[in-house]
Parts: sequence; structure tokens; C-alpha cells
Amino acid sequence: MKHRPRYPEQNDLLRPRLDDLIDMRHELVKLSPLIDWAFFETEWAGFFPSSTGRPATSPRLVAGLLYLQQAFRLSDEAVVARWVENPYYQHFTGETFFQHRPPIDPTSLTRWRKRFGEAGVEGMLTQTIRAGLKSGAIDEDSVKRVAVDTTVMEKSIAHPTDARLHERARDQQVELAQEAGVELRQSYAPPTASPCAIVMPLGGGIRAINRVYALRNEEGQGSRIQQINWPSLIVPPGLKP
Repeated sequence: MKHRPRYPEQNDLLRPRLDDLIDMRHELVKLSPLIDWAFFETEWAGFFPSSTGRPATSPRLVAGLLYLQQAFRLSDEAVVARWVENPYYQHFTGETFFQHRPPIDPTSLTRWRKRFGEAGVEGMLTQTIRAGLKSGAIDEDSVKRVAVDTTVMEKSIAHPTDARLHERARDQQVELAQEAGVELRQSYAPPTASPCAIVMPLGGGIRAINRVYALRNEEGQGSRIQQINWPSLIVPPGLKP
């Protein structure tokens, strides 16, 4: 169901207005009138076509919380918790009097993001740019060209570690030597694992494993392993007990 419109509240004798508590020179107080909150009231109302059920949360409250979340890098839980403690946050989202309870559950922000999707994010970005133009923080020429910060974009570039740089230099030197016809006694290429595997018994524990390696080291055995009549397991080359 669509949200209910928020009408201006009258003064309360027992509750002071936020305008009387906060510093009107605060950055959030100056930013609030620069944002066209009516845009969210109109555009986001279409996300609730049903005429029955519980009324939706005020779009200005949700948009304000999302702006605060991005500006101060807060989680859904943190921005709602700070909203209860911070009168500037409450004034920014359209409150007249100080509230002592959370306005919504933090999980509601996730559902709102899924509901308005990419179109809603683009609308918030548009209002941010318009607010920057109104305040003079940016001019029209600066929005004609977009500069993309690629430091946060995924790249298929290997990190230049010392070992990788040394291996690359060695490989290039070997290639240059081959092109020049220079014979190298040793290329210093990294050793590769042997394709053969070791047949290791499952029974007998560490003693049986040591026996297998002892057979390999016996004079004349070379790399051959004697047949063992036990259930065996193929172990990758290079594994040692």
C-alpha cells in the first residue's frame, strides 16, 4: 500500500522542535532543502500499486537514510541506530520533533533497495547532482564528462611480487640467450613435480610409510617401489610423511 502523506506538524508545548535544538549552520541542515524530496514521494509511490495492507514507509525517510548511509559509510543497522541518537539525522529525514525509537527495522532498507532497483539508485544520483548544482559545489561543465575511478574496478593484472618479477627476468634472459645462440649450462627454471606417484599403504601407519621411503633409498632400488600386498592409496608426488 502507498505511504501516507506527511502533513506539517503543529508546535507542541511539551516538546521542543528540532529547529530550536540544532545548529542551523550544520552541513546536513544546509543540504536538506537542496534535495527535491517531492521527487521520491512521486516516483517511489509507483512501487506500491496495491490499495490494501499496511501503508509503506515514507519515501523521504528511506531516501534520507540511504543518503546518510552512503555519506558516512554505515551499515543498515548502524544508520538506524545513529538516527535515534542524532537530531541532525532526524531533521535531515524530515522529522519535526526528536524521536526516541527507531523509525523502521534495518531489514526494511534491504527490501526497499530490491524494490526500486537500479532505477531508484539513478534517481538518487540525479538528485545528488542537482543538489550540487544548486549549492555551487559543481558547475554544468563538470557534469559533461565523467571520470571513472578504476581503483575499485576488477582487473586481470597479477600483483608484481619479487618472486614473480625475478622469474620473469630469468625467463626473458633465457629467451634472449637462445635467440643469440648462446648455450647455457643451466636455465635455472623452477623444478617441476615428477609425474610418477608413490604407492602408499593404508595400513601400518607411519612405520609402513617410512618403510616405503626406505625402500626407495636403498642402494640399487632407484625410484622403484617393491610390491606391497596392502590396500593402497595414490599420493601426489612430493608428499612426505
